[in-house]
Amino acid sequence: MGKQLFMLVAAVVVCAVAVVELRHRNRQLFAELQSLQIERDAQVTEWGRLLLEEGAWAQHRRIEATARTRLGMDLPDPRHIVVIRSAGVGGRP
Repeated sequence: MGKQLFMLVAAVVVCAVAVVELRHRNRQLFAELQSLQIERDAQVTEWGRLLLEEGAWAQHRRIEATARTRLGMDLPDPRHIVVIRSAGVGGRP
């Protein structure tokens, strides 16, 4: 009877330690999951911002291409560009 009781107590202790270990690991993995979800959300936000930026750049390229093909416009020769500086507020340059 004593050996059976000892084996039963040992089995209960082993099971209890296993439960504690598994719960601890579960909490660690959940914390990691939350961290990865936050990172994913930041990446999704960045992706959306980059898509908007790409759309803006594509619009500029399309306008430039249309100006070149339909209107025959082109960039002037740098020798023909004149920079005019205006006076700032209150007459200061």
